Amino acid sequence: MAGVVPRLVICSNSRPSLSFISKLSRETRNLCHFSMRRFTIAGIALLPLIFSYYPLENYSRAKVDELEEDEERSVRLFQDTTASVVSIQNVEVSNPKNGDQSSLNKDENERVEGTGSGFVWDKMGHIVTNYHVVSKLATDSEGLQRCKVFLLDEDAKVIVKEGKLIGFDAAYDLAVLKVDVDGDELKPALIGSSHDLRVGQRCLAIGNPFGYEHTLTTGVVSGLGREIPSPSGRPIRGAIQTDAAINAGNSGGPLIDSYGHVIGVNTATFTRRGTGMSSGVNFAIPIDLVRQTVPYLIVYGTSLSNRY
Repeated sequence: MAGVVPRLVICSNSRPSLSFISKLSRETRNLCHFSMRRFTIAGIALLPLIFSYYPLENYSRAKVDELEEDEERSVRLFQDTTASVVSIQNVEVSNPKNGDQSSLNKDENERVEGTGSGFVWDKMGHIVTNYHVVSKLATDSEGLQRCKVFLLDEDAKVIVKEGKLIGFDAAYDLAVLKVDVDGDELKPALIGSSHDLRVGQRCLAIGNPFGYEHTLTTGVVSGLGREIPSPSGRPIRGAIQTDAAINAGNSGGPLIDSYGHVIGVNTATFTRRGTGMSSGVNFAIPIDLVRQTVPYLIVYGTSLSNRY
């Protein structure tokens, strides 16, 4: 009988007789039913994994591609715009010589008193920055203050020039410097518009926080129509709020949209007194206000009402 059982259970296509099945022990039948149930449950459980393997793999690959595209977009934006951003150093020169600018390059004759950022406005060498970045130069009555402007030329090499103050408006915290550089070596920033900005729109800030040149931070437009104080005491209305980090040294640098256009001038951040560190609540002067102010300063200089 032991030789018959394998043929009936495994090989035979005929139905075994009832009398033969009745001879199987109860334990054997229970074991067969239990094994078949386990096999059925395991198969059902594996079905979703089998049918979802390829869609999940494709989904994961699509997400990776999307992240890579987003990163590549940020890289391209930085590469396309960073040459338009400058670093500004305020220095006090000891024993300046009339008509001699060589003292600007002698470390032993100067003391750095502050740093900031700015961006190239045009091929004529005009640089836009915040008034509070160059306020010591604007109020200098002894001729000891100088502004060093660090630019990138067409070969991405750093060149240093003295920035001459053309005009400023303390009420809007804006100022214009001019550097003597060939137009071919300058890359003016692309000027955008701020009237159609939307909260949630992506933005980037490029500047020189704590002296680290050409630093990129990213974020979104967090709010619009904000009001911030100006150096003159009057409020600046319509400011852009962003969570893109703005730290000490970022002031005067550009706030840029996803197309590489300047939408604001980075100006202020809420911070603990004395730290200069960004709190995530940062502000920029809207570029539409800058577009109204800068051409006037270039042509007419500082108005009498803004002079101290």
